[in-house]
Parts: sequence; structure tokens; C-alpha cells
Amino acid sequence: MGSLRRELEGILTEKELAKLRAFDLVGDIGVLRLPPELLPKKKEIGEALMRVHRHLKTVLLQVSPVKGEFRTRKLEVVAGEPRTETFHRESGCVFKVDLDKVYFSPRLAYERMRIARQVRGGEEVTNLFAGVGCSSIVIAKHSEAKAVYSVDKNPEAFRLMCENIRINRVGGRVLPLLGDAREVVSSKLRGRADRVLMPLPGAARQFLDTALEALKEGGGIVHFYDVGEEPDPFSPSISFLEREAGKRGWEVEVLNQRLLRSYGVRAYHLVLDLLLRPKGQK
Repeated sequence: MGSLRRELEGILTEKELAKLRAFDLVGDIGVLRLPPELLPKKKEIGEALMRVHRHLKTVLLQVSPVKGEFRTRKLEVVAGEPRTETFHRESGCVFKVDLDKVYFSPRLAYERMRIARQVRGGEEVTNLFAGVGCSSIVIAKHSEAKAVYSVDKNPEAFRLMCENIRINRVGGRVLPLLGDAREVVSSKLRGRADRVLMPLPGAARQFLDTALEALKEGGGIVHFYDVGEEPDPFSPSISFLEREAGKRGWEVEVLNQRLLRSYGVRAYHLVLDLLLRPKGQK
């Protein structure tokens, strides 16, 4: 951010420079988020970002929040080539993404690798909201998982996921499944998982029954992503899980809790690593 501010000195006023927000780099595409008062200079800011990061071929401006069933956003080309598709490299993997059609965040790279490092040899993993397959593929590349069942409802995400599985040569262990996670687990994946990923903050609570159904009879690990607010972002999520899992005959042990990133004013994207077991199970 410091380099971009220096590049924009003389183009933006000091007051405007102070309003610049963090940007994302996805492959050779930069993604800007600008407050309304900087929109008249969006082209100049985009061109400056390309001068600072010379590998960029395109700069996009996010013009709507992430929303909708598939968590997509509206984007506008402000500099460079008019496209939204690119290849992004992360953790020794390559991901083809189309930022106009699927959700993807490079800011979760550490989290994806953190989960992969926890997976033990022989595990079967179910990823309920896999997107273009990033977490599933990182797990396959960096663990000895037996199988990673990679589920998503977005046809465009599924198409890219299949391509990414081929690109990264993990087709023997990452199995893509198109459909609503509830239906896919109920019909094909019931009781198979040692570990379940629920990377859909804001909606994961609606799929607790699905995660429990996906776990093996003796239970397993669930990575539960949610949104929490200050001053105590974790307690509401933990209370929800203990209450609702308890009603269903399951015990919850919190193994780890992390704040991943800001999600608005005093709100955070968070993750809870959980051990879930049927009550009375040792």
C-alpha cells in the first residue's frame, strides 16, 4: 500500500491518499475497493497500481459487495485488459478463477494451508462449499488425505474446480460434486468424513445438520467459519454450536479459534476448529 501511495503523490491529495483501501492481487489482476470520494480518479488509481505491480494486466474495481447465493460481486475494468479470468498461484498450486462468476479471496491463503497441515494420512475430508477447489486441492497437495470430497452448487465454480483438479493433477483424490451440500451429503457422502470444512461465513449455521451427517459415526473435526462482533466475537458462535449440537446428541470441544480478517466495523470473519463426538463417546 505504501508503494501505491507514493506512486499517487501529486495525483491524489493528502486527504485522498489517506482514504485508499487495501487491494487484492489475484494472478495478474488487481482488485480495488474505493470509497465514493475516490471514484472520479479510479482510472488514475488503477493505472498507478499497474505501474507499481508490473505483472498486472488488468485492474478491476469492486462496485458491489459480495452477495447472493454464489457470493459474487460486480466488477468494473478501470485499467488494462477487459477480462476477469486469470491464473492464481498459491502454496505450490495453480488456480484458474473468474472473479466475475465465482468467489475467491487470496487473503485466505494462510488459512487454507493451515487446515491442510492438520490433515492426517488416510483421512477422508468433505468440503461443503468448495468454490473453485482451492482448499480441497491444497489439502491434496500438502497432506496424505485418502480423499477430499469437494462440493459446490455454483456451476461456474464447479467447472473451474474440475479444471483446477486437472491442472494440479490431484484427480485421484479430489472428487468434485455439483449440487447443494445438503442434498449431496444426504445422497452420496453420509458418514464418510473424518473432517468437514464449512467455509461459508454467515450461512454455515444453516448447514450444521449437514456437517454432522457428513461425519463418521464416531465423530471428527469440523472447521466452522462464522462472523462475530466485538467485544467477544467467538462466544456467540460457540454458544450456538454447543446448544444446537447438544440438541442433536453431540458434544463440542473447541480445539482452536482464530480471527481471519475484518468483516466490517467491529465485525470479523472467524474460524473455530472443533472436535464433534456423539455424547458418551470417548
